Amino acid sequence: MNLHETSAILESISDGVFTVDENWEITSFNRAAEEITGVKRKDAIGSFCSEVFKSSMCETGCALRKTLETTKPIINKSGFIINNSGEKIPVTISTAVLKDENGHVIGGAETFRDLREVEALKNELRGELSFGSFITHSNAMKNVLELAKAVADSPSTIVISGETGTGKEVLAKSIHSMSSRKNEPFIAVNCGALPDTLLESELFGYKKGAFTGADRDKEGRFALVKNGTLFLDEIGEITPALQVRLLRVLQERSFEPLGSTTSEQTNARIIVATHRDLAKMVAEGKFRQDLFYRINVMSLQLPPLRERKEDIPLLAEHFVEKLNLLQNRNVPGITPEAYAVFMNHSWPGNVRELENLIERAFVLCGDGMIDSAHLPNELTLSDSTAESGNFTDIVRKSEREVLIAALQRNSYNCSATAKELGIHKTTLYRKIKKLNITL
Repeated sequence: MNLHETSAILESISDGVFTVDENWEITSFNRAAEEITGVKRKDAIGSFCSEVFKSSMCETGCALRKTLETTKPIINKSGFIINNSGEKIPVTISTAVLKDENGHVIGGAETFRDLREVEALKNELRGELSFGSFITHSNAMKNVLELAKAVADSPSTIVISGETGTGKEVLAKSIHSMSSRKNEPFIAVNCGALPDTLLESELFGYKKGAFTGADRDKEGRFALVKNGTLFLDEIGEITPALQVRLLRVLQERSFEPLGSTTSEQTNARIIVATHRDLAKMVAEGKFRQDLFYRINVMSLQLPPLRERKEDIPLLAEHFVEKLNLLQNRNVPGITPEAYAVFMNHSWPGNVRELENLIERAFVLCGDGMIDSAHLPNELTLSDSTAESGNFTDIVRKSEREVLIAALQRNSYNCSATAKELGIHKTTLYRKIKKLNITL
């Protein structure tokens, strides 16, 4: 088999494949490796493999290093990598040595298989729903994700609404990644962060000479996104004048760069987001009614974290695992006392606030569990005294909420609930009685 045929086979398979030389620099990187990691081949080749993969095994348990030391292949070792978007991807890897025609070792090869679909099936069997970067136990959140799944492959415009920090951009990226446009660009623009004139040139681009300082043509985001997804965050902040221009783009699927006399076509999928009540803004004359109806084809409302507290342990564990991988640490988890504070907090900053708190605690906890002592004083003081009066009551309340949520997920089947929680069924019955939970 010649080199061309080998290359064609590697390009056609669904497993990621890469090779390294004796200096651990990547020498080849197939199409599937690009898709799984989000790293382009031209950027990967010549880089150290640890820089590209950010794997849970890179520092202490590198399978490829062991293979090169022993010359023995490793088959289907489990682990995680972090892709270019910071998403943790479960994989299995297999390794082998590369030898030249004289039998001398010149490097190594590794294949890795994306197990996200397998993990999604496991989550489904456990009563969890996953969609892109979202995993949830919450019924309110499940309804949103089911609808997002249904519209992911549609070209229709979507409005994602919700409080600040609920994950609107994460949901938009998940919709894009689950659509047929997933290999096209995803470009996000925060409409509330730029003044009107800058936002207009950012979206539509400009021609040389359009204004003072425009010494060259510049493509706008509508041109750069091509057939991908353009995410317009904080759409409620744009002025009426820009609302008119955006309406025309959505209606005619064309736009004119500043200073241009000709129109350019766009096939971008538009997703917008806002923390405002757009319907109320329309009634108050602050948002154009025709634009509202044009963008409000599909509407997804993300619930605040205080209305989906059963997801707090799931989210907290995810953030700890992500930080462990990114920082090559091994923080084992979070104590019940810290969870008690979490469950008693109102979370005005939603999921973003939780992530920031976990990151802060991660820095302070060393190699031990994240405890209430690693949380901000204002959080532990206000939340441990506001509703309860003593810490034991908070722990009891937290445990009760977690048990009730687990029972609901398993349709009050005690055997299934005990299995999910990793406790014996008699222990579960004892806790149900102690916490006065009605079956």
